[in-house]
Amino acid sequence: MRGGVSQSFKLYLLHVFLLLLYLQDSSCSSVNSLSGSLNMDRKEDVLLPEISPTASPQPFLPLLAPSPWAPFTNSTLPKLSGLCTLKFDAVESMMGVTSIDCVAPFAQYLANVMCCPQLETTLVILIGQSSKYTKMLALNRTLATHCLSDFQQILVSQGANDTLQHICSLHPSNLTEGSCPVKDVREFETTVDSSSLLAACKKIDLVNECCEQTCENAISEAAKKLALKAYDLLSMEGAEVLSDHSTRVNDCRRIAHRWLASKLDPIGAKDVLRGLSNCKNNKVCPLVFPNASHVAKACGHGTNNQTACCNTIESYVSHLQRQSFVTNLQALDCAASLGVKLQKANVSKNIYNLCHITLKDFSVQVAPEVSGCLLPSLPSDAVLDQISGISFVCDLNDNIPAPWPSLSQLPVSSCNKTVKIPALPAAASGQISLNSLSIGSHLRLLALTVLGSLFYT
Repeated sequence: MRGGVSQSFKLYLLHVFLLLLYLQDSSCSSVNSLSGSLNMDRKEDVLLPEISPTASPQPFLPLLAPSPWAPFTNSTLPKLSGLCTLKFDAVESMMGVTSIDCVAPFAQYLANVMCCPQLETTLVILIGQSSKYTKMLALNRTLATHCLSDFQQILVSQGANDTLQHICSLHPSNLTEGSCPVKDVREFETTVDSSSLLAACKKIDLVNECCEQTCENAISEAAKKLALKAYDLLSMEGAEVLSDHSTRVNDCRRIAHRWLASKLDPIGAKDVLRGLSNCKNNKVCPLVFPNASHVAKACGHGTNNQTACCNTIESYVSHLQRQSFVTNLQALDCAASLGVKLQKANVSKNIYNLCHITLKDFSVQVAPEVSGCLLPSLPSDAVLDQISGISFVCDLNDNIPAPWPSLSQLPVSSCNKTVKIPALPAAASGQISLNSLSIGSHLRLLALTVLGSLFYT
């Protein structure tokens, strides 16, 4: 029945099922049972600007009920090419994490915040760890094609979506050296200051790295040195070389990532690479904004019908909620981006405040009339429990008003600790206590079992 069920209808069924689960068993929920996960939720939000909460919303506690998970946990034997020389056993545990982060029915909704960053990180570490034996930090095009196919076959056999190459824009060229002139390990280490690079990136501070960019700057410096080798290797005019320099530096940055992955253990490499990816992803809103002319017409200058305005913006935002889960910081970016778009369309009044639009309105909703899910600002993964199913950390309770952009103020930055955003959870720069903690919980995706076939058939 592929294509026979619309995405909106599928998501509606998922919403209804989750709501029924909540209404049926909410009386059995216990706040105390979540105390262990509260500290974890709190630590994940340390990238947010330091502020003082002003709202006290009532908590929503999803029920942790048993669920049959055979369709997503029973592994099948993958059909491998037999031609890939990469050491898949070096990243066996990471492949398992990736298959859960990219679980078939929800991969597209977790793509930008969890699935694709983990997928790309696993590939980098796979090539990096394999370079200990091959002494090469890239594959040729033919081998890349076979290995990427085998990589996806293994993930699909463990329950991952079978369209990950499309969802994450992954191609065999991502496994090659691209336009970077260096791919040999020995040449890499004689070209760059490898000891300084390793010292800067051996272990990073997941909070401060996004602002100070200690590791990222070291990687960029190494990538530039590698790219300059092209001037000696290519018989091209200077202008032509310069025109390709930016692309070449980016390709060499990928080579540097793989070298780092070869020098660190897989878990350490994952922490570094996911952290760097997280810094980049949190700076950009991943949502695609459709035409907002009808919102401008209902809410622009000369219109005083508040009901019509709010109905229009709420309908517009509801379409955004069908796209992707977002992090707290991405939600800030999305709110600012949409606000600027509306201001350019002649909407001057703060319709976020007027219509009670919150940051959670920019993410996938848990269930109708319940709450949206903002993922943590720091890297996180989904977790598979054979009894309760797939879960990941969500902030379901802080009804943070979406900030309307001001022309007289600079955009909000998580690196500016003096910025005050009303009702945002305070940055965890000191001791964390339950008294100052907003209740967060693990969102249990129990409905996947019942509705998975609708999404994936």
